[in-house]
Amino acid sequence: MGLAVGGLLAGPAAAIPPSAEDAAVTSIRRMRIPRTGELLPVVGLGTSRTFDRDPAGDNADLAEVLARFLAWGGSLVDSSPMYGKSEAMVGALAEGLGRGDLFYATKVWTKDGKQAGIDQMQRSAELMGTPRFDLMQVHNLVGLDEHLPTLEAWREEGRVRYIGVTEMRDFATVERLVKSGVLDFVQVPYSVGDRRMEERILPACLDHGVGVLVMRPYQKGDLFGAVKDKPLPEWAADFGAASWGQLFLKYILGHPARPIPIPATTKPHHLDDNMAAGVGPALDEAARARLVAILEA
Repeated sequence: MGLAVGGLLAGPAAAIPPSAEDAAVTSIRRMRIPRTGELLPVVGLGTSRTFDRDPAGDNADLAEVLARFLAWGGSLVDSSPMYGKSEAMVGALAEGLGRGDLFYATKVWTKDGKQAGIDQMQRSAELMGTPRFDLMQVHNLVGLDEHLPTLEAWREEGRVRYIGVTEMRDFATVERLVKSGVLDFVQVPYSVGDRRMEERILPACLDHGVGVLVMRPYQKGDLFGAVKDKPLPEWAADFGAASWGQLFLKYILGHPARPIPIPATTKPHHLDDNMAAGVGPALDEAARARLVAILEA
């Protein structure tokens, strides 16, 4: 597909596990999926906007992003038909790297009924190059009543491993679905600057054994603007955080529901910074409160 993969690991080598021996120290931590106990790396990779490119073009930067993501021990890559060519790009990059061991997550996103959803999901499998999805989600609850029964049936048949929903507004419906026991995952916006999920959604997920993926962990970059004139607090080093970005992600990782942030990027050095947040401890309750206080000062 014209994918440029040469020199994928060029750059700051110390940021990437250079050997299996060092990987045991450098690779990111893992958490257990509540419903099954399966281990999953604590930071994933989003593809909204960033991966919407022609897979036949020169995508060396994205190839390096994915290569570094995998070298850090990452696995969950999240996409959607809503993201243009992103699913095809994921498939092309994985093929170019010779890797088929991703935790493949995408979404069904159509208002045109059950069969349209089935057709779309089958097309997504072709584009991403996987015979079976690890996680399939109803995107923004679109066509929920048509698609959720299909996802339940496919999970029972083994055609998908986990099912979920994503949403940015109707959190009452998300909470109802979490409490119904039908979902394995939800994907919602959450950050130190947008803590609405701490009121009801995250506690419900914790109580009902539902995993959480986090979109917009940096509030589309707004968090960095909020601290641009502030020095990184000295206590950040106690948690292994060397940047504001790592501190923001460690805030998310410190919630008892163990949410998994899925930041998106086209820049390998940003990918390294994101993944480094998964090394070492997450913020404890006291540190999370201190970070909130800094932002609200």
